[in-house]
Amino acid sequence: MKHLMAMVMAVAVTAPLAAQQRVDYSFEEVRRKVLLTTGELESRASRGQTAHGGDTVETGWFSYALIASERHRAKFEIFSNTDVLLAEGTPGVLLSIERGRVRAAFDKITGNETRIVKTPGALLIVRGTKFAVEVTPKGMTTMDVFEGIVEVRLLIMREPVMVRAGQQTTFGRNEAPVTRPMPEDRRRNGSSNPPRTPVEN
Repeated sequence: MKHLMAMVMAVAVTAPLAAQQRVDYSFEEVRRKVLLTTGELESRASRGQTAHGGDTVETGWFSYALIASERHRAKFEIFSNTDVLLAEGTPGVLLSIERGRVRAAFDKITGNETRIVKTPGALLIVRGTKFAVEVTPKGMTTMDVFEGIVEVRLLIMREPVMVRAGQQTTFGRNEAPVTRPMPEDRRRNGSSNPPRTPVEN
């Protein structure tokens, strides 16, 4: 608990504005069944629709969504059978992955604004980079870094782990990251577009 509080405080110091400003998102692409929940209201998401911090997005089987936060220069591909929470409250966090697979792309920005993706038990701190994250129902996380560097801050560790382009790391809520070269098939998938699926009206 002490480690968690220290980490959250450190992030809050580096990103004070993130806790004060509402984060807005737009759906740039939607395929098949994608649900958006705002408060107690659940609806089918559609292309061009907006979402805000605190909303949840859930994709069904063979479904896909591409959402963007223009102000933070970030885009997230949300693949099938995935649950995410948008800007869940921790300063700097733009997306929290509950389960499933997400591919993120962050353009480089000037200044020291912190942009974070949250997974079970860890914060992934990025600047200009591209990476993919997959979380199992039991909370095990696998991350592939295609460009740039991602700083992994695990709640059970004092020191962060830097994962660089071409590397893969696996960790859990109570398991330290194990970093290795990214498998070749992951490299190819990272540079290709996701497969097309029929659009369900």
